[in-house]
Amino acid sequence: MSLGNDNSTWCHPAGTLAADGWDCVIGDSLVGWAHTGLRTATLAPGQSIELALDGHEAVIVPLSGGPVAVAVTGPDGVALSLDLTGRGGVFDGPTDVAYAPPGWLLHLSAPEGQGAGPGVRVAVCLASTGPTDIQPHRLSAQQVPVELRGAGIASREVRNFGVPGVLDAGRIIACEVITPAGNWSSWPPHKHDTERPGIEAELEEIYWFETRTIDARGADPVGYQRVYGTDERPIDVLAEVRTGDVVLVPHGWHGPAVAAPDADLYYLNVMAGPGPARAWLICDDPAHAWVRETWPELATDPRLPLAPPLP
Repeated sequence: MSLGNDNSTWCHPAGTLAADGWDCVIGDSLVGWAHTGLRTATLAPGQSIELALDGHEAVIVPLSGGPVAVAVTGPDGVALSLDLTGRGGVFDGPTDVAYAPPGWLLHLSAPEGQGAGPGVRVAVCLASTGPTDIQPHRLSAQQVPVELRGAGIASREVRNFGVPGVLDAGRIIACEVITPAGNWSSWPPHKHDTERPGIEAELEEIYWFETRTIDARGADPVGYQRVYGTDERPIDVLAEVRTGDVVLVPHGWHGPAVAAPDADLYYLNVMAGPGPARAWLICDDPAHAWVRETWPELATDPRLPLAPPLP
């Protein structure tokens, strides 16, 4: 029976990791965490925030509002602009994103003046990596592949903006997942905590959540996240999550991520590890792997994608 015995270590409610002007700061200062990071910020019009990337590469993801002025300055003093249009909110479809390599200085700001809007919320996904010759670049929302994964009540929408083959990067893998009210995602449960070339990759994973009620009468929308381990490497997480909450997955089987019947669920995933290859290679829990065999007989949830496809 799961009791969520490790929730206090791996689950962080919104606001509990705020520091230095950021709403959320995840990095190697957390015990047991080494390869990935995440920062989120809320910027009013005219506000800005900086981050020296040092040994980390970054993917900048507007969460809500826009535009976001993104400036990056290299070790040689060369400055580039990678401004992002943004979006109304995370349930409104994909967004454009920007990549910045390690050693650069990142400057984010919410423009002020005519057409600036109410401000922005923005995420900076991070992964530790060595020197790279990859230059800063921008990926438009139209270039983001939108995948409808699973079937039936395991249907979900995956926006693959930061995966190999889409975004040029060193180690980081990032995407966002939309799970309609009542559905399960991260299902069947899977893990990626052991380096087995061609079979499984060792990757830490961050889940940053947002929830949205599907009815004007609704309040306090929630979702749920499960992480469990093996006899050799136990972990026990069973968490109720809301907007801004974080669950860290250092190892073990993870799933399901459950959307409550009255609320859509969003999560931003950030992954990286120590292995030589940048690859998302997973291993299903054998007890539930058979679920994939049922998908060809089931229809994809007709509510997906939640937002109309981009032109």
